Amino acid sequence: FLCGAVVSARAMPREIITLQVGQCGNQIGMEFWKQLCLEHGISMDGRLEDFATQGGDRKDVFFYQADDEQYIPRSLLIDLEPRVLSHVQQTLPRLFNQENIFSHPEGGGAGNNWAAGYTIGGSVQEEILEMIDREADGSESLEGFMMCHSIAGGTGSGLGSFLLERLNDHFPKKLIQTYSVFPNQSTDASDVVVQPYNSLLTLKRLTLNADAVVVLDNTALNRIATERLHVPNPSVEQINQLVSTVMAASTNTLRFPGYMNNDMIGLVSSLIPTPRLHFLMTGYTPLSFDHLGGEANPLAVRKTSVMDVMRRLLQTKNIMVSCSTRKDRGCYISILDIIQGEVDPTQVHKSLQRIRERQLCSFIPWGPASIQVALSRRSPYVTSPHRVSGLMLANHTSIRDLFARIAQQYDKLRKRDAFLDNYRKLPIFADDLSEFDESRDVLHELIEEYRASESPDYVNWGIERTPGEPDPGAFQERKAGEAAVVGQG
Repeated sequence: FLCGAVVSARAMPREIITLQVGQCGNQIGMEFWKQLCLEHGISMDGRLEDFATQGGDRKDVFFYQADDEQYIPRSLLIDLEPRVLSHVQQTLPRLFNQENIFSHPEGGGAGNNWAAGYTIGGSVQEEILEMIDREADGSESLEGFMMCHSIAGGTGSGLGSFLLERLNDHFPKKLIQTYSVFPNQSTDASDVVVQPYNSLLTLKRLTLNADAVVVLDNTALNRIATERLHVPNPSVEQINQLVSTVMAASTNTLRFPGYMNNDMIGLVSSLIPTPRLHFLMTGYTPLSFDHLGGEANPLAVRKTSVMDVMRRLLQTKNIMVSCSTRKDRGCYISILDIIQGEVDPTQVHKSLQRIRERQLCSFIPWGPASIQVALSRRSPYVTSPHRVSGLMLANHTSIRDLFARIAQQYDKLRKRDAFLDNYRKLPIFADDLSEFDESRDVLHELIEEYRASESPDYVNWGIERTPGEPDPGAFQERKAGEAAVVGQG
């Protein structure tokens, strides 16, 4: 059975199309493609390097080859103002397909207004959907879409929300995964006073129109860079490289396939029990200066072991979301550890046993209390100072605290009807503000569902659903086969 899984995975590529939307989406997308090129031995102009002869990797998941053998990312770069796209084109002038770069002809941007981004989406949808269709038609067996965006501004949130709805309608059977950057929760550190409005409206679409959302929280990313990596004032580029490290590691098993988790549905279906509980947090260890584009710090290179890596991944200080994972704050719904490097499977079993004995993490009472582990190959073209490294993708009920903070900030602004004039000028809010109220209700239900999932009778929660709500079993039906699980038993 296992051999068959490997053969079929290699015979049929499961392509993923990446959508980079807005300033933040294109900045983190650029760092992601730089990392993928390094890991696959592809130069920054799309040529295969002379030393990249080992093979065994699946470049075709994220790249396709042009007639001249150049590797081109399956990616769309979308923004409503040209500044960041111009920077990407100057940095990587030959890598991307120029037909897949969309900048709004007027170039004025969305002015940090969700409603402006969403409205402009309606006027440019034909052109963008045509680009998406062209990429989809060029795929043998398209598995889904990956969107990079921020939820606080105007383009990534508004246009991103519009595209999520259209993708859901246009490709109902394809998986939609997002890497969503959440804003600094401190109002002092925020550049955008209306970010609670933009975040709330985007969260409605992430809840209803995405299958999996990897939450990347700016507050936690800055804390990790400052406290764990000792970078006093991390630059935007350094934070984005931290994000790209997580994105590359989370797609590693798709690009360097093994016996399991070699397609996106297999990867996320075991993490997501019901449709709405699909917000995932990440942790990565060990991180060092060389990950952030600086010089490698010799003091940061320490002896790493499977136990050391798996234990560190469970520590709140390594989690890239500003929510505590302590036992008194909630419990894990599911955990997947992707371990890279020189690993003996017996070490994994010993580590899992020790974690269970020490009760280092607590799980929901109604599901399997097990950490899934995927052993993944490293790229032969990238040298790492660490013998073992690991990424954790986890579904934890405390993520509701992040949503509650956004709801609280929204309620404060809305109570005073602050800054609503620019929203009222646009068609979606011209008649009334019901879109805000609906989005607030969806977020409230999400928070309540995460809270309810901690109790043993969660399986009966919300059993009397209103017509039109998603069927809890619908997502599981889309699984492409059962994934093998290395668990705690």
